[in-house]
Amino acid sequence: MVQSSPRASTRRIVKRLRVPHTRVWRTLHAEGMYSYHVQQAQHLGTGDFAQRLEFCKWLNGSRQLHCYILFTDEVQLNREGVNNTHNSHVWADENPHATVESNFQLLFSVNVCCAVLDDQLIGPFILEGRLTGETYL
Repeated sequence: MVQSSPRASTRRIVKRLRVPHTRVWRTLHAEGMYSYHVQQAQHLGTGDFAQRLEFCKWLNGSRQLHCYILFTDEVQLNREGVNNTHNSHVWADENPHATVESNFQLLFSVNVCCAVLDDQLIGPFILEGRLTGETYL
């Protein structure tokens, strides 16, 4: 079952096969299968690589420049809540370094944002609606 559906949970397997949970775990481990967590990764568009490369070259131009850059991070909250990949997993005999691609920045209702400038913490700020360049300004 996990070969045809690597993201199947042991609970789903137990329910479908009607066997004890411990038997499923022991069988998977006996076959060399282990549960690996999935990492979430933001979708990158076709023009993103060139922009990232240009930024890196610009940043490497001055070693002191990082003190003047505003580093930000945000969490996106939508109707479905926060996407928590803690319980997402893939069964495999070797770590597949699996990721889940998402486009949450296209569909959300509230952003909570913080920033760091040199050694100062700025925020948190609650940004309602769709996140745009104007919203950041």
